Amino acid sequence: MSGNTIVILGGGVGGLVAAHGLRERLGRDHRIVLVDKSPQHIFAPSLLWLMVGRRRAPQVSSDLRGLTRKGIEYAQAEVQAIDPAARKVITSVSQFTADYLVIALGAELAPQATPGLSEAAHGYYDLAGAERLREALARFEGGRVALVIASLPYKCPGAPWEGALLLDYYFRQRGIRDRVQISTYTPEPLPMPVAGPVVGRALKDLIEARGIAFYPQVKLAAVDAARRELTFEDGRRVEYDLLVAVPPHRCPATVTGAGLVGETGWVSVNARTLATAFERVYALGDVTMIKLANGKPLPKAGVFAHGQAAAVARTIAADVTRAGKSAEFSGEGYCIIETGFGRAAMGAGNFYTEPDPVVALKPPSRWVHLSKVAFEKYWLWRWFGTGLPGLQALADRVMFGPVVPPD
Repeated sequence: MSGNTIVILGGGVGGLVAAHGLRERLGRDHRIVLVDKSPQHIFAPSLLWLMVGRRRAPQVSSDLRGLTRKGIEYAQAEVQAIDPAARKVITSVSQFTADYLVIALGAELAPQATPGLSEAAHGYYDLAGAERLREALARFEGGRVALVIASLPYKCPGAPWEGALLLDYYFRQRGIRDRVQISTYTPEPLPMPVAGPVVGRALKDLIEARGIAFYPQVKLAAVDAARRELTFEDGRRVEYDLLVAVPPHRCPATVTGAGLVGETGWVSVNARTLATAFERVYALGDVTMIKLANGKPLPKAGVFAHGQAAAVARTIAADVTRAGKSAEFSGEGYCIIETGFGRAAMGAGNFYTEPDPVVALKPPSRWVHLSKVAFEKYWLWRWFGTGLPGLQALADRVMFGPVVPPD
């Protein structure tokens, strides 16, 4: 009996974990193919460190082509069309027909959805953007910094606040913080509102204690790059000298055109199994929208993509081998928020708890920061066999240390 072909679309967190999980559980007679248009896997949590000059691209990336050494086929190609009923995928290079299809294409950044944003804003949600922002920060000598969340939803709910805190620390390191005004603007009532009001207020207090202004429930309408001016939907106008934005996110057009997207604009899946409406087709990570018991969406975050992918891999393997047990995603997750000064806070809990998620926030500590550094190194070693030489985690024990934290 010939083996099965499992095709995984996307080489981010979810695709990577699913591919490895399947390869570890299935014999080599079963074909596992991972498709991504870029050969480079980026450890996205480290882009914020790269933004402030604490990392370079080779330290936070690995080559997906190395997966072939582990028995995973890698196809560098752009997904052009998906037929979920036939489990058929057409790419810019070839086409695949799968016995099982896993869609983990993530969310696309769409700054063009907000007039003027593409021309005016810097960002750290992709490698190129983080590198350009690093260069802009090195040239910046003072003025008004606006950090704006353009629209909802966006991936990594802690990243905007982590970015604001690291910018504050960066300017303190350079000795120009007294010449910089940092303001944050968000459509949300509090930071990370899905985690609950207690966590949200704690993060708000942490941000404001560092002299960072917090403006909630404001929606960006347009940006005038020539005048360096933001316009919000309530008519408010704000001038800036440096604009850092979390751009609008959207579901990839090929996924939208495949009939997989629900009324939310994202792929509808079973919250536990990640199964779509099509037989043996799964979707996971940022490309999906999962409504929680309280009506709010599960945040788009790598930790959830990781857990979902592990569950899907076990389920597919059990179905293929007719052995073992299928798995379900538990809804558990965490978020580490770098705060500078060699410290990080962490929110963790179960987001599937009813009627509301139960999430607790650990205050900033050096141990949480070091755990994030260690996980970065572990991640690249675990999936690619790189990243551990030198154990940069040890060197980073003094990173972010020269400046005394504010009272």
